[in-house]
Amino acid sequence: MADLHLLGPFVRRFLLEEIVADRNLSINTQKSYRDAIRLLFCFMAQRYLTNPTRLTVEQLTADVVRRFLAHLEEDRSNCIATRNQRLAAIHSLFRFIARQVPVLVDQASQIQGIPLRRTAPPPMDYLEKEEIDAVLSIPDRQRGQGQRDYALLLFLYNTGARATEAAQLAIGDLALDAAPSVRLLGKGRKIRMCPLWPHTADVLRDLLSAWLDGTRNAPVFLNVRGKPITRFGIHNLVRRCVTTAAETMPSLKHKRVSPHTIRHTTAVHLLRAGVDINTIRAWLGHVSLETTNRYAEVDLQMKTKALQTCAVTESTPEAEHIPIWRKDSDLMAFLTSL
Repeated sequence: MADLHLLGPFVRRFLLEEIVADRNLSINTQKSYRDAIRLLFCFMAQRYLTNPTRLTVEQLTADVVRRFLAHLEEDRSNCIATRNQRLAAIHSLFRFIARQVPVLVDQASQIQGIPLRRTAPPPMDYLEKEEIDAVLSIPDRQRGQGQRDYALLLFLYNTGARATEAAQLAIGDLALDAAPSVRLLGKGRKIRMCPLWPHTADVLRDLLSAWLDGTRNAPVFLNVRGKPITRFGIHNLVRRCVTTAAETMPSLKHKRVSPHTIRHTTAVHLLRAGVDINTIRAWLGHVSLETTNRYAEVDLQMKTKALQTCAVTESTPEAEHIPIWRKDSDLMAFLTSL
């Protein structure tokens, strides 16, 4: 094996030096890369009976990587987005390997030539006002656990925070004074400030009470064991409340509701209230305005209003519906001269 290159040392340096010390990627990205490589090791051990400690770079040909990707979709039932995420991690690993050992550049380029698969964006669900109200009415606020559940659901709806952002929220991130707000740490370690409704501030103040004067690093939302709640715990809470609310709000039965659905709901309701799209982008922590523009595309209510403003009624003379620009003689003269 003198002419072969063990993969293990490269993986160790990639995970500890490249993506942590050198590139300083976020914790979630680090975990995603780690999980992709772990799945690749498991696949090689099961399919090719190769001990991960003896696995070489030369064994990971482009064909083997394609079989691994097929395994993710067919055997593990991963969606295309997850498949692309795993492939992106492998691309990054082999870019690192190619820089370290030039003789492996050709193999690395073959693997990097495996393209990400195109996928249509998933449908974007959001809740109508009466639906989110039904969900918020489920927690029993007379009980301590119900008080926390209501505060967490209300916080998600007020801020449009991601589940991870809410789970990592600390008391020091809250400002519950005359102008209540919250400091959120989002994707890519981007920090944004979000205003809080006075009602949200009151609910959080009641929830935390004496804890507000304690350590600023203490988590805001705890689970039943007194530990910081996880994003999985938040998902379970939302699913549990939506299932109960669906008994009185049947429309919820036809929607897949998650914490991210509440985030979409916040954006659509802000848009309906006339909030500028750029403000919504900053509110949600989107990097690209194109991401925020999706909410205007999915909101059927706004589309219906827009259609009504330009609809032609049978009782209206056709001449009244000539576009304004055609009534402008100066503009018409300019256009006909082109």
